[in-house]
Amino acid sequence: MRVAIYGAGSLGTILGAYITKGGAEIELINRNKAHIEALQTNGAKVVGTVEFTQKVVAYTPDQMSGKYDTIFLMTKQQHNTEVVTMLKEYLAEDGVLVTFQNGLPEPGIADIIGAERVLGCTVAWGATMCEPGVCELTSSPDALSFSLGAITPQRNKHFDKVKELLELMGTVDVEENFIGTRWSKLLINASFSGMSAVLGCTFGEAAGERNSRRIVQALIKECIDVCAAGGIRIEPVQGKDIVKLLDYKGAVKKAISFFIIPIAIRKHAKLKASMLQDIEKGKLTEVDAINGAVSDFGRKVGCPTPMNDKVVEIIHNIEQGKLTPSFDNLKLF
Repeated sequence: MRVAIYGAGSLGTILGAYITKGGAEIELINRNKAHIEALQTNGAKVVGTVEFTQKVVAYTPDQMSGKYDTIFLMTKQQHNTEVVTMLKEYLAEDGVLVTFQNGLPEPGIADIIGAERVLGCTVAWGATMCEPGVCELTSSPDALSFSLGAITPQRNKHFDKVKELLELMGTVDVEENFIGTRWSKLLINASFSGMSAVLGCTFGEAAGERNSRRIVQALIKECIDVCAAGGIRIEPVQGKDIVKLLDYKGAVKKAISFFIIPIAIRKHAKLKASMLQDIEKGKLTEVDAINGAVSDFGRKVGCPTPMNDKVVEIIHNIEQGKLTPSFDNLKLF
């Protein structure tokens, strides 16, 4: 089976290194020529909570040719229409595109290539690119897990092979309620990634400071409430029932939830949001596909989302140069 990771940045490089190290063949594709040249010359260097260097196959999109049975999509969502339309030409007739993107990208991708050719995967670990060819794994080695699911009742013929490839890095949970799994990851991204980008800090720092944690807690609560209003059952993350742990209706449960938040995120405390990494590089973020997706769904089901609305507003102001990521932004809430 011919497999590629398209948009092999920090997450894709580390995943590709693990898969190659495990004995499977996979091609890493990225527009960043300096990154590709470093991978071709020195291999993929993984640092952080684990350290190893792995020789990989890597090149730029203009060097792509032939057909792929499976393409792992790891680009930002802003250009999905253009990117997926292009990748359709490289996908085998019975091939599958597996999106690792944040938010709820599957419906839009299905509109382009067909629902039966789409799989969704959420990643429960984080990474940062340090320099071309060098990526830092920022999550604990025992937290390397994936949730994999189809958006049609019948799974694509490559489903089991995709699962085997991911298992070369970590555990894979096959999700029957994949929309609930998507919302589990979206909840984490909207709360911790959102505040990481707003404040210019790691997940652990956002959870550690008490005033910041209050906002994180409110963002989590909004995600839980909109799902309840929309009839969506949020799935557990790495065996932990987020709703049972963090939802509340009274003061006592709210206090317990507040206490649990930094404990719940401790394995990912060093993680810095990809939105913050984009801001630091002068790029636009995916905030509209993350906190904006929560706000959009809230409007559909009649559930207010003032905290997510505010995160979207602040990050757009940061993108426009009107604000900078800082704990001073807490006063805007």
